[in-house]
Amino acid sequence: MTQNFDSRAWPYIIIISSLLLVFAFLAKKNKKSATYSKLPPGRRGWPIIGDSISWYNAVASSHPPAFVEKQVQRFGKIFSCSLFGKWAVVSADPAFNRFVMQNEGKLFQSSYPKSFRDVVGKNGVITAQGDQQRKLHSIASNMMRLDKLKFHFLHDIQIVIKQIITNLHHNQVVLLQDVCRKVAINLMANQLLGVSSESEVNEIAQSFSDFADGCLSVPIKLPGFAYSKAMKARESIISKIKRTMENHRVGKSCPEIGNGVLGRLLDEESLPDEAVGDFMINLLFAGNETTAKTMLFSVYFLTQCPRAMAQLMDEQQKLRSESGEMLTWQDYKSMPFTQCVIDEALRLGGIAIWLLREAKEEVEYQDYVIPKGSFVVPFLSAVHLSENLYEDALCFNPWRWMEPENEEKRNWRSGQYFAPFGGGSRFCPGAELARLQIALFLHYFLTTFRWKQLKEDKMSFFPSARLVNGFQIQLTKINS
Repeated sequence: MTQNFDSRAWPYIIIISSLLLVFAFLAKKNKKSATYSKLPPGRRGWPIIGDSISWYNAVASSHPPAFVEKQVQRFGKIFSCSLFGKWAVVSADPAFNRFVMQNEGKLFQSSYPKSFRDVVGKNGVITAQGDQQRKLHSIASNMMRLDKLKFHFLHDIQIVIKQIITNLHHNQVVLLQDVCRKVAINLMANQLLGVSSESEVNEIAQSFSDFADGCLSVPIKLPGFAYSKAMKARESIISKIKRTMENHRVGKSCPEIGNGVLGRLLDEESLPDEAVGDFMINLLFAGNETTAKTMLFSVYFLTQCPRAMAQLMDEQQKLRSESGEMLTWQDYKSMPFTQCVIDEALRLGGIAIWLLREAKEEVEYQDYVIPKGSFVVPFLSAVHLSENLYEDALCFNPWRWMEPENEEKRNWRSGQYFAPFGGGSRFCPGAELARLQIALFLHYFLTTFRWKQLKEDKMSFFPSARLVNGFQIQLTKINS
């Protein structure tokens, strides 16, 4: 039997349905409001732009944590603000920073601007996500294990550094920033790609300069724009990598290529060619930035601290070989004060001053709730320069790392107080290689030259770490 529907019921159905929709919307809104009300304390800043201008001004200065320190005084070590058009949770808390890094790929994922993703490539260890990132990170870590540093890198690093330093002469005026860039790109070209000829290295160096300048540019692919230049530079570098791969596969490569990471990657791993190209570009970018800038900042800080310079010189002169023989691994391990200088340069002028992550889901931490999609920013430099952790935190003091009470803080591999190479599944796989390169550069530079600074300088950290005037110095050869 069919039941006839009473048309008079329609108005009531519409009213009830409307009320249900309103209640559902309000419930959803209240739930969202409740979530955002549990954000760490903070402020909204200006409409749309939020705190982005204040953030930029601080990061571009010689003291990047300036903005963060002001907010910490008002709201605490974990606070919220509006950055780049989104809610952001910013942290100067060592424990929370470590929590974020340890939960990479689980609760949080890395977040990069479009220009950076396009230029660096989606298949590299920096930009990849999830299982792909873990696989690539494992490969990179395997390629640069300590035992491979001894047998594949130690000798070649010294050859490259000595060649460049030999070409500098008595009374020459140089921008040390350019010298360190040249050393770093030569090292990267040699160790990663197996390239040793000067013409090929110069070609890569020119491309890499445009490449690096466009990583954080406005993504406009028109002639004259940094992004367009960077994408062309990327194509040039990828083309060079592909030619090297083809030569290696047909047995035309020279012996140096076989010793490079690329040659061993092709022999030992099975990655698609596209992934190999991005993988190598990622390593070139990360290695060049860390190595060049830490070399530069080490010499810059030493110049301002004659006592540290004298102690480092004493340590390095004891290792100097009059016969011109290469330093051994044992020599490298006999540089305790050099390692303190490197750590202090990384603390004061670290390359990774802050990390940008995004919450993959709603995250609860202590009494706070971080909504899905929010930016999370562990500000590593705010911890490294904290007066609560380091006495006279803004002063260059390599001796602090010899004090027993700082032993725990010095654990840069997995500690929470000193993280110049990041942490968790994105810990820099080339950290040990970078430290080896920096120590050997300091050895050969300090035992070959004295220098005089000709122009005042200061640090800046945007778009990347640098000295504003390039650190202009006049060299004096020691044996002259």
